[in-house]
Amino acid sequence: MKIRVATAEDAKSIQKIYAPYVEKTAVTFEYNAPSIDDFQHRIINTLEEYPYLAAVEQESIIGYAYAGSFHSREAYKHSAEVSIYLHEKWRKKGVGKKLYQELENRLIKQNVFVLYACITVTERQDDENLTDASICFHKKMGYTTVGRHNLCGYKFNKWYSVVWMEKLIADRADRPNDFIPFSKLCK
Repeated sequence: MKIRVATAEDAKSIQKIYAPYVEKTAVTFEYNAPSIDDFQHRIINTLEEYPYLAAVEQESIIGYAYAGSFHSREAYKHSAEVSIYLHEKWRKKGVGKKLYQELENRLIKQNVFVLYACITVTERQDDENLTDASICFHKKMGYTTVGRHNLCGYKFNKWYSVVWMEKLIADRADRPNDFIPFSKLCK
């Protein structure tokens, strides 16, 4: 498996991985899967400021992870929100761990110190649209729960809560160096 920076040309493969999450799960609160064009724009726009990575096995994308702004205010630049999606056949095989480790390495070079993940949770044991797999994965990766929004998302005729998980990836400097946009770091 190889991890590389995603490109706009990867949009079709990435959309194919993401669509089942939209259509069958409450992992994401989108109701309709974005188009390939939408994904091209998302990838291009993300890469201006943050990494967007693809895991590739035998020329096929099997998962992807990316970072984005935690908040729009300048003082938040040393924090980032992260997301990850894997092809269903590649879950629980170490792909997610490797993607997140590479994402963290790149974000550290950008002078990011703390990561946040917003994760949907359910109170139902038998919820056919959501498991606790994402919470378990993030805990394994060193994230801790720091907040919760109760019953804030409505999908599949059910209300869902989200939790915010946090991970410190580097010691916070008293006077940190400026955030380096990903597009400048790659040059």
